Parts: sequence; structure tokens; C-alpha cells
Amino acid sequence: MDNIEFQRKHHTIETMRTSNEYFTFLLVFMSLLIINQFSQAQDTLNTTQVITDGETLISSGGSFELGFFSPGNNSNNRYVGIWYRKITAFTVVWVANRDNPLTNTSGAVLKVTRPGILALVNGTNDIIWSSNTSRVAQSPVAQLLDSGNLVLKQENDENYLWQSFDYPTDTLLPGMRFGRNFVTGHENYLSSWKSSEDPGDGDYNYHLDPTGYPHVVIRTGFCRTAKIRTLEWSRVQWIPWIEN
Repeated sequence: MDNIEFQRKHHTIETMRTSNEYFTFLLVFMSLLIINQFSQAQDTLNTTQVITDGETLISSGGSFELGFFSPGNNSNNRYVGIWYRKITAFTVVWVANRDNPLTNTSGAVLKVTRPGILALVNGTNDIIWSSNTSRVAQSPVAQLLDSGNLVLKQENDENYLWQSFDYPTDTLLPGMRFGRNFVTGHENYLSSWKSSEDPGDGDYNYHLDPTGYPHVVIRTGFCRTAKIRTLEWSRVQWIPWIEN
């Protein structure tokens, strides 16, 4: 009887050991699968994911990165922006909350919400910045493209609900539209940073003026008469000239 009891206990222990080893293997396998899925989808954010301070999206070709940053060397304010990833000098090309910085990123997240809004919220769930789309999507995702364009769209659909290229800050990237949409009235223009420590709207704006021959204009503030320099279009080239 003692020998039979010993064999039963030994069999039970071996069974438990096998079960534990299988369970451990399953946990490791699932963890690797999740990591692999995240690494493959690191340019995309869906409604079940968030970006917190320290986390980023990286475009598929690795040219651009999106995340939280502080400008300059002395600012503690935090912004969500896009920057070049493959050049040494940290160069921001687009800022979401440029005029509404975060002073504390504890609990702050960038997220996609149904029916299709990209939003930056603080720790008390107050909206700091959001995309202003009115179109809806059942399964919205945000994706950082290798052009530097951050797009909001229906999953597996290339029709954009919203895109950062329609709201440039101080940088004109290849592929951006520049000027006024005469159907919607929306204008794409550039505005300088206030300073190297503050990406808020600065004193200078760069517009395309469609009156007469289309020409670009640098203005101070929002005063249409305070033209500093324009580039007037000829048939073959841009001709710069100074306006008093």
C-alpha cells in the first residue's frame, strides 16, 4: 500500500509539474505574440490603445516619430508632436497642442475615441487638444505615415477623416497642400513658433495670397496689411520682391 501511495503522489507531482511548465510556456508565448503584434503596429493607434509620456509611434519607414516632448533646454512644458527620427538634431515638424501645453503629464494620454476623434487628455480627462473632424467611423485608427502625416481614418480605409497635413505649424513637408480651399474655406498656412522654448503661434505667418497672380506673403500677426515680403509668380520662376 505504501508503494502504491508513493506512486500516486509521484504521478500527481509529475502531472502538476507538467501543467506548470505548459502554463509557463503559454504565458511566454502569449507575451511574445503581443510584443510582436505591437512592434508590427507601432505606427498605428486604435481605440484600445493609448500613447503616454515616454511612448511613441514610429512611421513604417522610420522617418518620423510622434510622442511627448519639451522644446528647448529650459522648458518643462510637454507637447505632443512629430519630429524627424533619422537626423541627429531634434527637429519638430508638427505640434498638436502648441497653444495649450501640459504642465503635468501624469495620467495624460493621446487616444482615439469613437466615433472618430483623436484627443489629448490630461490626468483629469480634460481635453487639451483634439482633431476637429465631424465625420464618423466604426473602427477609427490614427496612423503616422512615413511622409510625416498623422492621419485619422477608418481601419483598412484610405479615406482620411482628418490629417495633420491640413493643420501645419511652422514646417511645410513634401505632399502638404498650401493655400485656401475655396470649397470649404479652410486655409493651410504656416506660423512661426513664439520662441525656441514655446511652439505657440508666433508673430509671423506664411500665406498663399490668391488675389491677382497667386503669391506667397509673410505677415506679422493677423494683420493683412502688414506685409513684409512676397514672392510673386511669373511664368517660369518665383520672383522675390520687397514691399514697403
